Amino acid sequence: MAVVVALGAFLMTLFGGWVAQRVTDRRHLVLGLAGGLMLGVVGLDLLPEALEAAGAEVFGVPEALLLFVGGFLFAHVVERVLAVRSAAHGVHRDGATPGAPPKGGGRETGGRVPQVGLTAAGAMVLHSLMDGIALGAAFQVGGGMGATVALAVITHDFADGFNTYTLTSLYGNARHKAIAMLVADAAAPVVGAASTLLFTLPEELLGAYLGFFGGALLYLAAAEILPEAHHEHPALSTLLCTVAGVGFIWLVVGLSGH
Repeated sequence: MAVVVALGAFLMTLFGGWVAQRVTDRRHLVLGLAGGLMLGVVGLDLLPEALEAAGAEVFGVPEALLLFVGGFLFAHVVERVLAVRSAAHGVHRDGATPGAPPKGGGRETGGRVPQVGLTAAGAMVLHSLMDGIALGAAFQVGGGMGATVALAVITHDFADGFNTYTLTSLYGNARHKAIAMLVADAAAPVVGAASTLLFTLPEELLGAYLGFFGGALLYLAAAEILPEAHHEHPALSTLLCTVAGVGFIWLVVGLSGH
């Protein structure tokens, strides 16, 4: 049953990526919505679950919060290191060398490094894999618990697909790479759910991962996605899209009952 439900998550993820792909003429609105979805997922979904699963304190601070801050710093360090390495090799716009025309039809990424986008999308794929594992574990507990988790996973996988495609393309990666990461993200819950037939992930380890991933996701939303959304189009509509993204995740969490 868990694998069958995960197929619904597969379709919802692809639908989220398709929506992000179709509204490129309103890129600032897409980024504003993506930032809101990511903020909502972190603050209303990932962090509460991480604190519940890995709430043991380390020197007076919950383990999940320490990993949350660590994830934020890790994402920042990775981005800076990749940016410095690219600058040292003369890469500054869409992987172009100084004096050469930018790739991708002249679209500039403002010095962003494509590897950062792929790394972020890879983290989204891992998160979706964990969603599938959580789904399978919930069905092992009982049908009621499985149905509750299924509602949450299927609904917010729209946001996962949307964010995976947006993150990959935002950093100047080619369209086929963004689609490949989207398909991987869509398949991940199915693989995760199927894997629970073989093993069960310890709750504390899952909580630690959620805290770390939440910190990295918050960095990308606050330091990259939202500033980019308001850079060229500081419009009220962009802000409203961000608020709508947070509200959508709040609705999902409320309906799922967790």
